[in-house]
Amino acid sequence: MNFDRIAVEPDKLEGKPTIRGLRITVETVVRLVAAGWTFEDILFDYPDLKRADIRQALEYAAASTNVHFYRLREPA
Repeated sequence: MNFDRIAVEPDKLEGKPTIRGLRITVETVVRLVAAGWTFEDILFDYPDLKRADIRQALEYAAASTNVHFYRLREPA
């Protein structure tokens, strides 16, 4: 997957993944969503962000966990 909106710069914010090189980390966005903030809430408080930035931050976080979903089989 291509994460063209995510930047990792060793000299910025200790190398944490940021949104488009802004000083807004993927972690911040994920924590806001987890806390119940809507996209509209986030965009209001962080006017430099775009809806696509939030979406890609969530996709990046999901991909970085490398979690796989396996369906459990029904018992025989």
